[in-house]
Amino acid sequence: MKRRVAVIYGGRSGEHEVSIRSARSILAGLDRSRYEVSEYFITKEGRWQPRPILPEPGANPGIDVVFPVLHGTFGEDGTVQGLLELADLAYVGAGLLASAAGMDKDVFKRLCRERNLPVVDWQVIWRDSLASADPEAFSYPLFVKPANLGSSVGISKVKEPGALRAALELAARYDRKIVVERAVDAREIECSVLGNDQPAASLPCEILPSREFYDYEDKYLLDEAQFRIPAELGTETTERVRTLALACYRAIECEGMARVDFLLERSTGRLFINEINTIPGFTSISMYPKMWEASGLRFAALLDRLIELALERHERRRALRYER
Repeated sequence: MKRRVAVIYGGRSGEHEVSIRSARSILAGLDRSRYEVSEYFITKEGRWQPRPILPEPGANPGIDVVFPVLHGTFGEDGTVQGLLELADLAYVGAGLLASAAGMDKDVFKRLCRERNLPVVDWQVIWRDSLASADPEAFSYPLFVKPANLGSSVGISKVKEPGALRAALELAARYDRKIVVERAVDAREIECSVLGNDQPAASLPCEILPSREFYDYEDKYLLDEAQFRIPAELGTETTERVRTLALACYRAIECEGMARVDFLLERSTGRLFINEINTIPGFTSISMYPKMWEASGLRFAALLDRLIELALERHERRRALRYER
């Protein structure tokens, strides 16, 4: 009997179009001899097509497992994961806690620091406090980011104090919490992680941006960035990346999948964990599946494994008791 897989995509975040592109790749890659696939599209206004999944156990009998392909806010941040938990549905990817913690760049850095994992120095500015932010109080260059968003939306590199206010105001359009962090002259390294209790890390890759940093346009519009898979790092650094990726994954209690992004400082050779993406891109140029393919796991087999992991976790959770 075929597994009934529901793919949810679109959504209300600034990464709506990226979600559509990722979903197209996943829909094309799912083996239709193994899966009966249904689609749930969420418009930018939050309307579900054809109908919303109901948050009641047993109310969605046509679904065995959900594959959320919702990048960013209202999809990667624990909101949809909470809905699927209420509906008692198996779903691909991280659970509610890891999704929320991984999405918030400030909380994520704090959890990494608690485990003594290397992160770049940062500060938080709240939108209500923008007027009191003193541009002369920071060292430059620096990055200004919305705390809860992905695909480099709303991010600015600021080189001098006069440009800080505009960068803060841009980030504040997307979140009320803004992260300001030291800019590092670094190589951009990524590593894919897959698994539940015993996760594995892929061979890492290196991103070679065509612009000053790997922003939204460089990721999805210009088609000029270059990639090295595997990254040319040397054996020791490669293993250090993979070890840190797994430690970071466990620090937020992630399951299913994630892509961990690193900064390799050019002057010192120090590695910093930049962020984690619990629903990484699956577009034709996305690194998460490409790294696994370079590590020997082809795209269709990767999708199979993610679905297996979702069902495995769901069965474990069903064995728990929620009443005396």
